[in-house]
Amino acid sequence: MDPTTILLPNSLQNAAVLTVVLAFAGYLVTFLITRMMARRADMLRLVNKRLNEFYGPLYVASQAGNIAYRSLLKKQGKTQSEPILDSEMKEWVLWMSTIFMPLNDIREKIIIEKAHLIVEEEMPHCLLQFVTHVVGYKAVLSKWADGDYSERRSTIGWPPEFDGYIERSYKALKSEQMHLLHNSAWRIYHHLSRRRRK
Repeated sequence: MDPTTILLPNSLQNAAVLTVVLAFAGYLVTFLITRMMARRADMLRLVNKRLNEFYGPLYVASQAGNIAYRSLLKKQGKTQSEPILDSEMKEWVLWMSTIFMPLNDIREKIIIEKAHLIVEEEMPHCLLQFVTHVVGYKAVLSKWADGDYSERRSTIGWPPEFDGYIERSYKALKSEQMHLLHNSAWRIYHHLSRRRRK
C-alpha cells in the first residue's frame, strides 16, 4: 500500500479538525468581544444619562449659584452673608427671590425627579439636607410675599458638603465617560457597528 494514500486522509482529517477548531475559536472570540462591547455601551449610556440629566445640570446650577453668592458678598463688602443687616434686607430679598431661589428650585426638581440616577445605592444625606433647606426657604419667601420680614433665612441651614459632593461626582463621571469613549477597543467596535448600519 502506498504510504501517501494513508497520509492523505489523515492530513485531510487534521485540516478539517483544525478548520472547525479555528472557526469555533473565532466565533467564541467574536462573541466575547461583542458581549464586552455591548456591556461597555450600556455603561456609557448610563454615564451619559447621569451626566446629562442629573450631575451635569446640578453642577452648572451650583457653580452659577456660588458665583452669584460671591458676587453679592463682594458687592456688600462681606465675606459671609450672616448677619443680614436691615440696610441689606432689600438687596437680599431681591437676590434671594430672583437668583438664588430659582437656582434652588432647579436643583430641587432634579434631585426629586431624577433620584434614580444617583450613583450611590442610598440617597446621599447632603441631597436630602439640600431639599429640606429649599423647603425652609419657600416658607420664608411666602412670609416675605405677605410683607413679613421677621425671618431672613431658612431655618434649615445649607448643607456644607453639598457643593463638594456634586463637583466630585460630576468630575468622576466625566472621567469615566472619557475612559469609555477613548478606549481603543471601544473605538474599533463603534466604527465597525456604524459601518454595519450603512
